[in-house]
Amino acid sequence: MNEEVGEEYLDIGEDLNVPDDFTPSEIASGQWWRHLLAGGIAGGVSRTCTAPLDRLKVYLQVHGTKQLGVKDCLKHMLQEGGIWSLWRGNGMNVVKIAPESAIKFMAYEQAKKLIRGNNTRELSIYERFVAGSLAGGISQTVIYPLEVMKTRLALRKTGEFSSIVDAAKKMYRKGGWKTFYRGYVPNLLGIIPYAGIDLAVYETIKNSYIRQHNEGETPSVMLLLACGTVSSTCGQVCSYPLALVRTRLQAQVVTNVGGQSQEMCSMMGVIRNIIQRDGPLGLYRGITPNFLKVAPAVSISYVVYERCRQTLGVNMT
Repeated sequence: MNEEVGEEYLDIGEDLNVPDDFTPSEIASGQWWRHLLAGGIAGGVSRTCTAPLDRLKVYLQVHGTKQLGVKDCLKHMLQEGGIWSLWRGNGMNVVKIAPESAIKFMAYEQAKKLIRGNNTRELSIYERFVAGSLAGGISQTVIYPLEVMKTRLALRKTGEFSSIVDAAKKMYRKGGWKTFYRGYVPNLLGIIPYAGIDLAVYETIKNSYIRQHNEGETPSVMLLLACGTVSSTCGQVCSYPLALVRTRLQAQVVTNVGGQSQEMCSMMGVIRNIIQRDGPLGLYRGITPNFLKVAPAVSISYVVYERCRQTLGVNMT
């Protein structure tokens, strides 16, 4: 893709995605919000379709052990709440797409302006990494309470909360406002390796294709999706342990595994506990369903995005 053309906005359901670029003409014409709306709808549909895998991932991150694997966790979830329990927490996951996308885009644009100054030059990959990390950090700070609620709702037992509002009230009564920022530090730290690796791998693969096609052929959408899938997967491998620790901290109040309370308040305490109990591989507990959802999430997101952008009159760049 050449330097004057923006990248498609596609949300495949990952928390730490770096915002995409939009062209000056798209920003001036207001088409950027149509991209965000189409991407948000596509993200909501794809997250809903892959919600069972996402909840299984969260359940494994919190309750999984060497003895309690994918099959056992899935069986327990079905026995406890039936088939519909596989979608617990998905409502909040969909609700947070709109504010997260909008805040991330606005923060990304402002960060790029700050880095670029009075120049109109194209930012380097390193400068985009810094801008993306700042944007990710700002958006995560604002919407993080929704992340915590999503985790608590995904792990709740049948009848524990009557609604999202009820869940928020009970969480506040138990731990005050601080409970809505449990796991915030590892979540913020996870943005740095994820954003850096995701950007570097994506740009490397895309630019390699462009160099091999001297006639100036623009990469196809499917190729860009493939590049995004590979780069996102590489980023997840490196940042996953921090994501697991974040989820453990978010779920502290409801976590009881093997009869032993895991009321640990520090990131390092959780890491030590995991390594002592399950070894280094324990830091990757639940990564299998996380990888399994990438392909269907990308496919569903793309198809829905195509339909939405046609309805909204947005040209695929």
